[in-house]
Amino acid sequence: MSERGEASRLEALWREEFGDEYIERNRAASVGREPFWRWLHEQHPFRNALEVGCNIGGNLRWLTELIDPADAYGVDINEHALREARKGFPDANVLRSPARKLPFRDGFFDLTFTTVVLIHQPPDTLPVVMNEIVRCSRKYVLCGEYFSEQPEEVPYRGQTGALFKRDFGGLYQSLFPELKLIHQRYEPLADDGTGWDDVTFWLFEKTS
Repeated sequence: MSERGEASRLEALWREEFGDEYIERNRAASVGREPFWRWLHEQHPFRNALEVGCNIGGNLRWLTELIDPADAYGVDINEHALREARKGFPDANVLRSPARKLPFRDGFFDLTFTTVVLIHQPPDTLPVVMNEIVRCSRKYVLCGEYFSEQPEEVPYRGQTGALFKRDFGGLYQSLFPELKLIHQRYEPLADDGTGWDDVTFWLFEKTS
């Protein structure tokens, strides 16, 4: 399948029932994330932020307590998720957009980020998505994904080509030399099943 075709296939997968089932499985995941976002904002203040792959707004929930809700943005491709996010956070800006073509001008956000979204991008279009995330950031890029020293496809709920682990932080640095790594931290799965799910975070600052 072509690069565009594989990206379109996965986007269609997440738009439909498969994506809706993900919503139901992960409704409570964001409950334990408040300390992480408060730490980030206290250590590296940001005025506005964009989450690529915001789902129902689990991270927007905490961002809207730290910054003006009108300065919190999220994009997703699943209409069910978008409806719930808009209902839950009516003052935030929640838009439908694929990750590989973001509808924002260069450097519009202080912070752009993903949490377990890059793992679902096909390898051929992953650099395109990462470029969009970097392009839209003025200052910080945050990446929270499943780490593996070598690229590794993981079977995922009966689907092939739908989940990939790798050194996403290393790839960011390789593709975008203007990014300086300023923090790396690991967030294990909490005993109560909330918070993060064995996620490695890399926080970069743009130097040019």
